[in-house]
Amino acid sequence: MKKLEIKDVKVFITAPNNINLVVVKIITNKEGLYGLGCATFSQRAFTVKSALEDYLKPFLIGKNPENIEDIWQSTNVSGYWRNGPVVNNAISGIDMALWDIKGKVADLPVYSLVGGKSRDGIALYPHVDGGTVEEVEANVREALKEGYQHVRCQMGMYGGAGTNDTGLISKKMKKAEHFKLKKSPENRRSGEYFDPEFYAKNVEELFKHLRNSLGNNFEIIHDIHERIPPIEAIRLAKKLEKYDLFYLEDPFSPENADWLKVLREQVSTPIAMGELFTHPNDWKELIINKRIDFIRAHVSAIGGLTPARKLASFGEMFGVRTAWHGPGDLSPVGVMANFHLDYAVNNFGIQEWTPTNEALDNVFPNDLEIKKGYAYLNDQPGLGVEFNEEIAKEYPPINSLPEWTLARTPDGTSVKP
Repeated sequence: MKKLEIKDVKVFITAPNNINLVVVKIITNKEGLYGLGCATFSQRAFTVKSALEDYLKPFLIGKNPENIEDIWQSTNVSGYWRNGPVVNNAISGIDMALWDIKGKVADLPVYSLVGGKSRDGIALYPHVDGGTVEEVEANVREALKEGYQHVRCQMGMYGGAGTNDTGLISKKMKKAEHFKLKKSPENRRSGEYFDPEFYAKNVEELFKHLRNSLGNNFEIIHDIHERIPPIEAIRLAKKLEKYDLFYLEDPFSPENADWLKVLREQVSTPIAMGELFTHPNDWKELIINKRIDFIRAHVSAIGGLTPARKLASFGEMFGVRTAWHGPGDLSPVGVMANFHLDYAVNNFGIQEWTPTNEALDNVFPNDLEIKKGYAYLNDQPGLGVEFNEEIAKEYPPINSLPEWTLARTPDGTSVKP
């Protein structure tokens, strides 16, 4: 049999859900054998594409795609400086595609190559939001009716985004004179405005309402999204402790991760951390010192399946579970990579789920089944997802930045999104 080699690397940017998705296709010298990977860094999609086409493609041509570990390690250090989100996503696209190829060669799904099924289905949680606690309650009821047992509950999205304009609070609070929203200066600059102090003081009302109305028969997740000062996050976590959250996500920014020590000493609510981390070592001290309970990793941002499965194994040693990031700015290829890891790792916790649309399903055909709050993969070889290049062309990339990345407080100050 002729030695297997990488013959070509193609990179595509498509936006079937109005979000740039970066897909890598590695083609081998064996007729019809190729792999797909997700390299999506939506806000820097063209830079990732350049990194792949101008630097990594020439580095890969002629290499044996079976040597995943060596290719990951050598590609990671090939530019000397490393571990930024642009290069990590580029490497992720390569890494996932190589696992896809390996599964197709072995005629096995990727989860079988990394240990086989540890569970029969993958528990999911959807996002639920609303402008008032009553609206959130109604939307939670819909999610529960669909079979979800875990629900992420926000009010006005992250940090109450929009509170500065519309007052995303309960009807009762709207009538109260002592609830006043901060006003912005005239001629305010563009961005997504929110009132962190108002959010921190009043979001507890949501969880009190949900527990009183719906009881304790479902799991609540909430994402602070690093939107408030560290001391306010600690005060908020203490207020929310009595509502038995499944976990509280990203209470601090990566720059303030050392505050987790202070938080852990005062609150027993489980903590998920790391959506913005770009290196597996960012979790190292937090896991060793038992300061978090869930690894909140964006798999492509840390370099793909290869580092993610190692990170999961490391967390298992300390009783820390996985909670891979699953937002809209993740291609269905990346979603399937998450799910293969979810099936295989013993310390799986929960999986974030963002529903697809018809355009996404047409561009990325797959047999994924979502039923009553669980995801089920079939036994197709590799990752089990395809990419229709012709239909993808109908959804050209968007060369502009989303406004949500420019978060501002009421006076116009740019803060971490």
